[in-house]
This record gives sequence, C-alpha cells and structure tokens, in this order.
Amino acid sequence: MLNVAILGCGIGGEHISGYAQLADRYRIAVICDTNQQLAQKYATTTGARATTDIDDVLADPGVDIVDICLPPSMHVPVAIRAVNAGKHAIVEKPLAGSLSDADRLVEAEIRSQQRVFPVFQYRYGRAFDQLRALRAAGLLGRPLAASIETHWSRDSDYYANPWRGTWERELGGAVLSHAIHAHDLLTQQFGPVADVSAMLTTRANPIETEDCAAISLRMVNGAVATSSITLGAATDTTRLRFVFAYLTAESGCAPYTPGQDQWQFIARETSVQSRVDEVVNNAPTAPEGFAGLFEAIADELEGREGREVTLAEGLASIELVSAIYQSDRSGEQVTLPVDRMLPIAASLRA
Repeated sequence: MLNVAILGCGIGGEHISGYAQLADRYRIAVICDTNQQLAQKYATTTGARATTDIDDVLADPGVDIVDICLPPSMHVPVAIRAVNAGKHAIVEKPLAGSLSDADRLVEAEIRSQQRVFPVFQYRYGRAFDQLRALRAAGLLGRPLAASIETHWSRDSDYYANPWRGTWERELGGAVLSHAIHAHDLLTQQFGPVADVSAMLTTRANPIETEDCAAISLRMVNGAVATSSITLGAATDTTRLRFVFAYLTAESGCAPYTPGQDQWQFIARETSVQSRVDEVVNNAPTAPEGFAGLFEAIADELEGREGREVTLAEGLASIELVSAIYQSDRSGEQVTLPVDRMLPIAASLRA
C-alpha cells in the first residue's frame, strides 16, 4: 500500500477519483490546499487528514508519494523539495516551464534516488492498448504521417483564475498547457521529433500567452505530422489521425479522454481488415486515464514491469515545447535537442 499526499484540489479532484479505483494499492493519507474547507471536504470523503501547509506534508514520515497538482510555477520547486524529503513525486503537466528547470528535476531525481513521474494520463486508454496489440501483430507498418487537432474553448471565465494566461505563473500558453498531451501521444506512436517549424499567436483571448498555433513536425524516422491548436473553438475537440504503412487509425472527438473514445482502425488492404478487427476486439484491457497512470506508477515502484511515464519522457515533452517556441520566435526550423545555450532554454518567455 502506497501512501499519497495530494497538493491542490483543482485537478487534484480528478486524481482522487483515479486513486479510488486502486484502493488495494494506494491510500490517500493527506489532502493539502490553501482553501481549508475544500481540503477538509476531500479529506472527509477519502479518510485522509487535511492541511494547508506543504511543509507539514513533506515532514510526514507516513507519506510515500507527493502528488503535485499546484499552479505550474510551483511544480519544479515543490517537486525538488519532495524528493529531497525522501518522497517520490507525481507532477501534473506541465512538468516544468523551461529546459533548465526540467534539467534541475533530472538532477534532483538522480541525487535523491527518489522518482519523479510526469502526468500524461491520456496515454492510458483502450485505443492505445489496441494500437499496441496491432503493432505486436505486425499490422501497423512504419509511420508515415499524422494530424492532430487540439481545438478547445477557453473564455473569460476560465482566465478569471489569476495565474492562467500569464508567463509568470502558467509559464506558457496553449502549446505548454493544453496540446502537450496530444504531442505526447504523437511521440508515443511515431517516435521522437527531429525538427519543428511553428507559428504561434494570441487571437481568442486577451491574455499574455499564445492561444492558437500551427505546427509542422518531422520525426527522427522520417514521418511527418501537423498540429493545429486553438482555444477559441466553439466546442472542446481533440482529434488524432495516425497513418501507418498498413493501417490508418483515427480517433473520435473526445477532448480529455481520446484514448477511451471509439477509434476507427482501417486497413489499407481490405483483405486484412478482418484480421485488424479481430486483434482490436481481443486486445487486452487495462485501467484508463488517471487510474491507468497510477497503476503503472505503482507497478514500477513495487518492482513490477510497468508502463509508467518516465522523467526522461517528461523532459522530452519540454524539449519539444521549447523547440516550438524557438521556431516561432526565430522564424526558422529548429532541430532537436534544443541548444541549452539559447535563451529559450532558460525561459519560454525569452
């Protein structure tokens, strides 16, 4: 049984629901939020104790994992404090607001010998289990091209929260805080990014950071992809289309749980479709969303073979974000990895 403390009751409420599906593996020990009443509300429903003090959480010898669901500017400093206190850390997206901060987390993980797990819960869904089974059966072939749409609606009510839409506290815009999930799914299926060209702009809301983007990516294996982002859409839609040599995989429109949606898997050769359908229908299932993420973390910490999100993968996500921002600022194609001597490596605002 792993004892977890949750810092922040915003998205932390969704984390609590994930842990509730794994009651044989996790116990929520502490709920921490600056809003005492909100912390107490969740503590009452989970059997945890409530506190408003992060120092109190880090000093608790009964806490194994600190789950950080705080505003982005607090992610890195609190995660470093957690591992230095002998706790593992789960860090909501974005993992960090710059490559230099992400590098600091990597150093802290190595030094402390604790683990830091980025949050990419979108990976855990039946569609990606089906893609994994199709790949194992040799029915995908090499990746060719992909298209991604992150078309969501964010208005003045959303940005009424004072830290949102600001460089100082949100650390970046739609590329960092919204489309980062879809880009992670792209690299999971198509491999790492070699270079990127991007145009970012702010058109939907009166905020500091970008809320629209058009991005072209080339993968290390030669495949190409496009990513279209806006926070000014009429509805929230995430759409993914992965074209492989033997098969095209296309999601529905579910914005926050694309892997749990109903996908189409269409064989290029019609004679193979029945085999594709058979593999899809018989693919093994696993917990989805946050429950899937937390199960994978528990497997890893307990010495089982897991499918956890590693800190190296979290670093790669910030590497890609930094390359996207650098391309927009310079007007040039940017090759990864990003040069750590560039100002963008120290701050996405650069």
